[in-house]
Amino acid sequence: MDTTKGDSTVTTRRIDIIDIHVHVRTGDHAKVWERDRYVPANQEGFSDHPDAMADMYRELNGMAVIFDIDDETRTGLKASNEEIAQWVARHPDVYIGFGSVDPWKGKAAIIEVERCAALGLKGIKFHPAVQDFAPNDPRFFPLWETCARLGLAVLFHSGTTMAGAGQPGGAGIRLEYGRPIPYIDDIAARFPELRIIMAHPAWPWHEEQLAILRHKPNVFMDLSGWAPKYIPESVIRYANSLVQDKVFFGSDFPMLTPHRWLREFAELPIKDSVRPKILRDNAARFLGLTHLVEHALPASE
Repeated sequence: MDTTKGDSTVTTRRIDIIDIHVHVRTGDHAKVWERDRYVPANQEGFSDHPDAMADMYRELNGMAVIFDIDDETRTGLKASNEEIAQWVARHPDVYIGFGSVDPWKGKAAIIEVERCAALGLKGIKFHPAVQDFAPNDPRFFPLWETCARLGLAVLFHSGTTMAGAGQPGGAGIRLEYGRPIPYIDDIAARFPELRIIMAHPAWPWHEEQLAILRHKPNVFMDLSGWAPKYIPESVIRYANSLVQDKVFFGSDFPMLTPHRWLREFAELPIKDSVRPKILRDNAARFLGLTHLVEHALPASE
């Protein structure tokens, strides 16, 4: 049972986790996926259909931020923000929607960001390496100005990527665009009201990522895309201490299941006081879902 209070969905069920990094295929991406009958990326048998995903997160007492990536200029494939909004409307107790825009579309990209806000989406996902752009290029400053003005968070892929891995020339994808310094640091300095999430431990530049987290109040990170046992030790150490209020749980489903991520996270030397921050509380505050923290049930209930 759900009610709406302002812009936030209020759920009466218990919420233990918020997965801030979950992929949903929309538009052309969904058509290509179905046409080519790809084998699901995860190996634990969980469906990546959004209805099944919603049930999966309900069983985990969780919520999830869902999005696609619009890389039409580079690949010819367009994502659909309307479909993201439709999945959120279908499962409002589970899903929070982020849109995606192709930054190379100029004024059309700005209009699409505004439309994402009108659709009720809470942020915009970018993948600089896949979308082939440098976030600190002045040509894209109007995007960051618009997102800041509308209160939309921006989620940037950071670090290396498996997209194009093993293909000739890495399919033309330049890993440098996933580097936190100068790209994320620059726009965080220029647009202090812009709320930024760096997706993934930014290996091999994770030390730069940690420096930005300490220096820029408007920058956060998620731990998605890495099985916790492989997350660099320095990232775990800082997440457990100096940046414990700026780190979010993320799985990168369907690339990695939340089940595996949570199993391995439970084995890490994380303080009991920090675990709920990473798993739920930090994201709840960032997304304006403070009721999930204020009315959280003890683990024994």
